[in-house]
Amino acid sequence: MKANQQFLRQPGYFWANVRSLSEKLGYTVRGAKTIKIHTIDDIRRGLVSLGLSDSHIVTPGGEITPLGALLVEYFQFRAEILNDTVQHLFMDALTAKATYEQHRDELHPTLIPPMNKQKGEKKDIAFLTAIVNAIVESRIGDLPCNYDPRNLTTFTLNGAPLRTFARRFDGAFPGVVNPIALWEVKEYYYTTTFGSKIPDGIYSTMLDGVEIDQLVADQGISPFHCLFVDGYRTWWQDGRSYLCRMIDMLHMGYVDEVIFGREVVEVLPQLVDEWVQVYNERGGSS
Repeated sequence: MKANQQFLRQPGYFWANVRSLSEKLGYTVRGAKTIKIHTIDDIRRGLVSLGLSDSHIVTPGGEITPLGALLVEYFQFRAEILNDTVQHLFMDALTAKATYEQHRDELHPTLIPPMNKQKGEKKDIAFLTAIVNAIVESRIGDLPCNYDPRNLTTFTLNGAPLRTFARRFDGAFPGVVNPIALWEVKEYYYTTTFGSKIPDGIYSTMLDGVEIDQLVADQGISPFHCLFVDGYRTWWQDGRSYLCRMIDMLHMGYVDEVIFGREVVEVLPQLVDEWVQVYNERGGSS
């Protein structure tokens, strides 16, 4: 899923309102598995209850300002895209396993499938990561790719380090030095509790996006940054508020694309073809 251009990279004060209001008014409808849509009245009530002004939202004459109207549109968009589309893209363990096995049989990947970090009966292939790896391998042919980076990502100038990111990514094409594309995978098929590690993973992705933003601003270097997420219970049943944060993060420009569940099958092949085109245009180097 790419960002809606209407809301992409709005100024900081727009996102200040989104965050403050989302926290105060809530992301989800309590007792129902849906995302809230905040009306202009909700927005005014939320700001006032926070001890903040609502004069930037509604004029003294009672008319909605352009910012107020945009906030209403965004809250409606965020709720509808999650309620109507994203929730239906998530896979459970059985569906993810079947999808992986189908791609394994069709693509014949040579990579050893990665395993999840679970123990006992829950220990199994990391299905989404394995699907991502199989699709990438099938589209790049003999080109290099790091499917499990064990080093920090570094961008260079004249061969010397220019910027090194704080965290390791889950994949880098063609490698961790001057990559064209970077990706992270957040898959949780067997998790039964929504522990702090799960939301921390979303905040760390935002940190990566901030570092990429700095790289773009300082050097004009813009690697493609992609986030893959899956696990119906974890994300839709237990973590809907963090899905809202993902949509916010996407539109703040901290990630270029968020791919939800089964969306990987249709979206990733085209993305990889675009990465390969950039690789070839650069003369076969990163």
